[in-house]
Amino acid sequence: MSMHIRTSFSHETTHEDLWIPLPDGTRLHARVWRPLTDAPVPALLEYLPDRLTDRTAPRDWQRHPWYAGHGYASVRVDARGHGNSEGVPTDPYGESERADGVEVIRWLADRPWCSGAVGMFGISRGGFTSLRIAALAPEPLKAIVTVCATDDPYDNDGHRLGGAVLAVETHARAATALADVARPPDPVHVGQVMWRDMWVKRLEKVEPFIHTWLSHPTRDAYWRHAGVREDGGYGGIRAAVLAVGGWHDPSCDTVLRLVESLPADRVRGLIGPWCHQYPDRGLPPGPAIGFLQETLRWWDHWLRPTATSVPDPDPGPGPGPGPGPGPDTISHPDLGVIKNPGPGATADPDADADADPDPDPDPDPDPDVNDDPGPGVNDDPDPGVNGRAVMAQPLLRSYVMAAHPPATTYPSLPGHWVGDTAWPSPSVTPIAYALRGAPVLVRSPQHTGVDAGRFRPVGGDADLPPNQREEDARSACFEFEVPGETWILGRPRVRLRLTSHSSWGQVIARVCDVAADGSSTLVTRGALNLSARYGPDQAVSWKPGSTEDVVFDLTATGYAFPSGHRIRLSLSSAYWPWIWPQPGSAAGLVLDPAGSSLELPVRARESDPRITFEEPEQSEPLGVTSAATLDEPRPERLIARDVARGEWRLEVDPRQDGTRVHPDGLECTEDARDTYTIDESDPLSARTRSTRSIRLHRPELPWDARIETRSELSCDAREFITSNELICKDGNEVVFHRTWERRIPRTTPDWGPGGGMGNP
Repeated sequence: MSMHIRTSFSHETTHEDLWIPLPDGTRLHARVWRPLTDAPVPALLEYLPDRLTDRTAPRDWQRHPWYAGHGYASVRVDARGHGNSEGVPTDPYGESERADGVEVIRWLADRPWCSGAVGMFGISRGGFTSLRIAALAPEPLKAIVTVCATDDPYDNDGHRLGGAVLAVETHARAATALADVARPPDPVHVGQVMWRDMWVKRLEKVEPFIHTWLSHPTRDAYWRHAGVREDGGYGGIRAAVLAVGGWHDPSCDTVLRLVESLPADRVRGLIGPWCHQYPDRGLPPGPAIGFLQETLRWWDHWLRPTATSVPDPDPGPGPGPGPGPGPDTISHPDLGVIKNPGPGATADPDADADADPDPDPDPDPDPDVNDDPGPGVNDDPDPGVNGRAVMAQPLLRSYVMAAHPPATTYPSLPGHWVGDTAWPSPSVTPIAYALRGAPVLVRSPQHTGVDAGRFRPVGGDADLPPNQREEDARSACFEFEVPGETWILGRPRVRLRLTSHSSWGQVIARVCDVAADGSSTLVTRGALNLSARYGPDQAVSWKPGSTEDVVFDLTATGYAFPSGHRIRLSLSSAYWPWIWPQPGSAAGLVLDPAGSSLELPVRARESDPRITFEEPEQSEPLGVTSAATLDEPRPERLIARDVARGEWRLEVDPRQDGTRVHPDGLECTEDARDTYTIDESDPLSARTRSTRSIRLHRPELPWDARIETRSELSCDAREFITSNELICKDGNEVVFHRTWERRIPRTTPDWGPGGGMGNP
């Protein structure tokens, strides 16, 4: 389904850059898009560290002006120590960032152009920060929209999976964070004298985040306080929450936990087949939806409860007219239909053009947009569910994906939208499938997992797992016939009776859909660090030779197994490079099928034809261009095997998009590479290496700032061994160079009920 670019709104808009003061004197850099009206309007805040003048600028221009054109003051703020904001960077899971966010909300509510009502939104880090700030319940914050965000950083934010270290995400994410936190402020915005002094002060405080993340192997006070799932976090949320996720994003479980835990009169959930992207971007897998329109109805309901509803004068050329007048669609009677002047326009024709834009290296694509309407696309004049008041929607709207052959990307996935009025849903019944057969040794080669795909897919050509046949061959498999079409919705669970002859280990479970031709499509998966079997807050070694029953959940999904296919449960003792292997785990495990089972959340086969969505639309793009290059693009994911040495290497290109030129002259060049290496028989051979390079260049000043990083991680039986290097240059002059070498214990000193000590 193609993107509609909206150019006409009910409000003419303006934008400006400004500084928001904090109580300690620090100023945060903000960009505000507002409707041209004398009446105060609600404010929408997006607050994160990702640099509004370059990294997120293209995305910002597609959303914030759109909200402003619909009568909102839409505000983008850089966190302390990032972008052009003053101060030094802080721990993303600490208190400083969200305390600053509360002050920003209060400051916005006090502006004469604000009605006093504030909403907050964001994807990933921005959505997570929205939840954390909502848990503090600042009075002006009335509603949030959180997209692809974690509520529990230990559980589903890329650090651990079932208590096991996520090598593929922890390392690469820390490497990216080290490079990002070292980016300088822009002299166009902070001055040609001040920028370097601000930069050096930031760099002197830089510490690789991986040191902290690896130093907390269990869900201790650090992790509990970081999220909102524990320590009373859910109970503190007073704002209405629209939680949005995708089945191909690891944070989709957050949506289910929020709709289960928050009061039903102020939460709604939406899960589609999407990856770690906004649902309107058209990045695979689709179908894309009119997500901005969905959020507009949410804001109108919660931030304008007494407003008078009138039809939108320009609903756009969608397949249907969209929702008609109703209590949850709001426009403004004080302005007529005025042509929006578009990106770069200001209220003052003499305003300095340098005072506003710079973009981000994550552009909205042209080629991957899905032009075919998928299930749920509103092609009926009756807008169905979207015509109801917002809170009359089902508590949870989710997409049950139809069966599909394995592939690393899908423009769009077939399926059905379903609505559930409660969660857990009365339409979902847990069904246990008992494993059969004699005890089996589960001893996987250490490179099992090279076909796992990207942990956090973003729409790339090689993001999703390919055919799982080879992975299944390295695993112990159990199959179940599908006599009739079977839908599942929620988190599958495995119960395994295991014997281990090692103190340490891990077990990985995958559920696959096996077609008649033998092809194996990954449906969902999960893992358990055996020392976390009594819970993530403690680490207890396994008594060698003993047998125990372990239970753990897999990632949530919505999937329809067709009649005649087989459901395959594949169990492995290794999953590199997702799971960092435990010492001694090469010995494997013995699984006793007696007492072992796979439990599937089977849902009634009832789709809801009233769940429909409008055509995706955004405001005009900023106009960032990519510089042409003669270089052949590197493969996104390349697997290499040294047959003689038994070594496997996965090379990943995170696709940083080369050189991007912004309308104000800023040139951003980025390159990144991640390498994961392991010997097929030695878990202690695991090692990772990441390199990052960034250049920010303004030829007219001249200004030429460069950042280079190298990050490496390896291990022995007792410690993780980290090495990080950061080099920052002003032109050819090195202004900062530091190397960190650390050895971080893999163990925790806590003794658990099993009598063992800690876990590597």
